[in-house]
Amino acid sequence: MVTDPIADFLTRIRNAQMAGHVLVEIPASNMKKSLTEILYKKGYISKYKFEEDNKQGIIKIALKYDAQSKVPAIRGLERVSRPGLRQYAKPAEIKRVQNGLGIAIISTSKGVMTDKEAKASNIGGEVLCHIY
Repeated sequence: MVTDPIADFLTRIRNAQMAGHVLVEIPASNMKKSLTEILYKKGYISKYKFEEDNKQGIIKIALKYDAQSKVPAIRGLERVSRPGLRQYAKPAEIKRVQNGLGIAIISTSKGVMTDKEAKASNIGGEVLCHIY
């Protein structure tokens, strides 16, 4: 049993990239679907697909690599808030990731969004992870 599904989501993507896989399958949840959609909108993954089965469903993610050097589009994934120590931030306290080159994904009262969207909406929340 997984106690931290978001950390499991990030670890599966990280491990698939380190192994050079093109496709990774992850058990679905609404939070993971939101994270996947943000990764796609920001250009970190090439495609994704939600498949329903008799259980909870599966998210299939096609990872993105550089065409010539085979370097993954995602250089780093790190979990910020975790079940043992939640990390919350007000809009003014949201820090830039990799000097503005990465994104922070934040769970707010208006849904899951990036750090820039949260600052523009003047909404704080739980900082889930940093992606760069």
